[in-house]
Formats: sequence, structure tokens, C-alpha cells
Amino acid sequence: MSFWKRLFSRQREDVLPQRLDYLNEALALERQGDYDSALTSYRLALRDHPNDLRVLLNMAIAFTKTNRLDEAIRVYRRALEVDATHSGAHYGLAFLLRRRGDDETAARHLRAFLGHPPRGPDAARWIEHAERTLAEIGGAAPGGAR
Repeated sequence: MSFWKRLFSRQREDVLPQRLDYLNEALALERQGDYDSALTSYRLALRDHPNDLRVLLNMAIAFTKTNRLDEAIRVYRRALEVDATHSGAHYGLAFLLRRRGDDETAARHLRAFLGHPPRGPDAARWIEHAERTLAEIGGAAPGGAR
């Protein structure tokens, strides 16, 4: 369709609004250190996809980095509503609860994390950290947490 035809046409079905990729925008803003703007982009991404775990987890991390721990905890809990076995959400939530002094609930989330541990090259590091923390709390089962 030519420029003039699009400009003066009454039928504009061929012109669709483009959706921004708010998740990637937020990640780029975080890399620049602009966490407040990143959180705005995460909120916009959630508006389009309210159950997107990538958005929820990155949002919780951004809240943690800006020391908004109550909001981070709320978002991790929302992620667990979407997927109750998500190891990243259990892990992040456990350590925020531990910072608050809620070791009992933190231990429960660490056990859930260890029940469905992540896989991959860095997984052993996170699993070891969770096991060590669980032992410090006193919530490890005899013979290991798994």
C-alpha cells in the first residue's frame, strides 16, 4: 500500500500496533543500572503476560537489588502460585526470608528447592549453597537434605 493510500485511507486494518518487548527492554535497563525503569518495564510485561515466570523472577531480583524486600517476596510468592515447584523462586524466597529472620519458612523453601534442584553447569554451586544454609539453620535431614 502506498504512502498516500495509507495516509488517507479510512480502512487501517493493515496497520497493526507493534508491541514492545518489555522483558528485553527491562533487562537492558538493568544492565545500565536503571532498576526503577526496569521495574516499570517488568510491570508492563506482566500486564501482557501475567503468568510469565521469566518476568516474575527478574522482577523479584530487581526488587531485591533495590532493597525492596517486601515487594520481592510478594513477587516470588506470585511466581510460586504459577509454578509451585519452581526452584529459582524457592531459592530466592528462602534467602529473603532468612534475611528477615524467618528461618523456619526459609528452611521449608530450601527443602523445596533441593527437592527439584536446577540442572546445568552452575547448578552444583547453588545446590551446595542451599545445603550449607539449610544445615546452618538446622533444617537438614540426616544424611543430606535431598
